[in-house]
Amino acid sequence: MATAAELARARVEAVRDDPAARLALMHRLYRGEDATFLPYRRGAVAFTRWQVRRGLLRPPHGPRAGSPWWRAVNERLLRDGWEARALDDGHDPAGGTATALPTLEFIRHPTAPRWYRAHNVSIAAAFLEHRDLAEQESRTERFFINLVLLRVLYAHALVSAPRLALGRLAPIGPLLGDPRVRMTGLFLAISRVLPDTYPLGDDVERHVAAENPWGRLLDVGVIQPRLRELYDWSAIELGEPAVRDLLADGVPCYAWPVDDRRPWHPPPTALTRAARRWIPPH
Repeated sequence: MATAAELARARVEAVRDDPAARLALMHRLYRGEDATFLPYRRGAVAFTRWQVRRGLLRPPHGPRAGSPWWRAVNERLLRDGWEARALDDGHDPAGGTATALPTLEFIRHPTAPRWYRAHNVSIAAAFLEHRDLAEQESRTERFFINLVLLRVLYAHALVSAPRLALGRLAPIGPLLGDPRVRMTGLFLAISRVLPDTYPLGDDVERHVAAENPWGRLLDVGVIQPRLRELYDWSAIELGEPAVRDLLADGVPCYAWPVDDRRPWHPPPTALTRAARRWIPPH
């Protein structure tokens, strides 16, 4: 009988070069093959669909190759999820991946905090494991890779550490961070800025300038003043101390030079200044 890890690897290998099949596999992870439905499917499926639309998950070779980094991160989420499913079905845990265990905990006791922790444990592990692939991406892609990370960490904090995330507005944090209704919005704010093409060039500033006011309000007015505390909390919550090192001197620095500060500190708008006054870090 195959182990849980072997079953998960086989599932992922079968869809590796078929983006539509990857998306279907993510659907099946939450729908279940034994009529056991898992909640909070919306965020994971919507973001995978966006990756497919941009061409990020296309095969790595050929004139329209996908992104080795995005493919690797997507595979980690799929592999951890299906390994956890197999463990829940009673398959042998030998040779398993530690990052699948939070997903197993979520499957057995599905709550929003457990969903975020399972998702972000896998994301953090994939980020740290594949930094070399990220460094091969364009400047614009690396900027938005960091933006994705800080937003998923912040979404997790809304549910599990609302005082950190929203200060005096902490009581509404779990409602805003509910992955059934809000996490997709956090991701889609990125998709409205980035064109549905890959790869992108190095003109980060043009894309940052195109960000809608609400995305700017979130990033600059709400998240930026609490970045250090957010990364420190996430490192503890996810059991991954190296997450702390992905922020330096107020600059998200995953495959990004710390001295390239300008895209991360755009001139504040009236809205972002108001947010910093009304929702200061606690």
